[in-house]
Amino acid sequence: MDLTALLTGTKPFFVDFALLVGRVAIGACFMIHAFGKLGWVGTGNMDGFAEWLKDLGVPMPEVQARMAMLSELGGGALLVLGLATRPACLLLIFTMVVAGAVGHRGAGYLITNEPPGAEYTINLAIVCGMFLLIGPGAISLDAMLFA
Repeated sequence: MDLTALLTGTKPFFVDFALLVGRVAIGACFMIHAFGKLGWVGTGNMDGFAEWLKDLGVPMPEVQARMAMLSELGGGALLVLGLATRPACLLLIFTMVVAGAVGHRGAGYLITNEPPGAEYTINLAIVCGMFLLIGPGAISLDAMLFA
């Protein structure tokens, strides 16, 4: 066994497979959050989310709530498919920056803070930033359609 290859080598298939697994996991995470806003999973719903945004002083909270849900649902689905991956990541990064700045304002970094900090939104934005820079990989609709 070549120990150097094991410790430092990277096979293109493994990179593409890792990108696929990461895209599907993070994309599904965004979609599940959108489903929660729609009231399909968890205890929340769109009215409750809009009310929370209103309490935070967000203008047009009903519109903003739907925009957040649509960006998570659409961006998440595109990320899962590896279709329009980089534009989807830009949308999701923007959504997470806004969520962190508005929804977790003044709460610090740790999600275990009371109220919860922006740790989760920051990390989701960073992961999307990685996909923005690296791309979707060869196991994606982007690669199949545009390569």
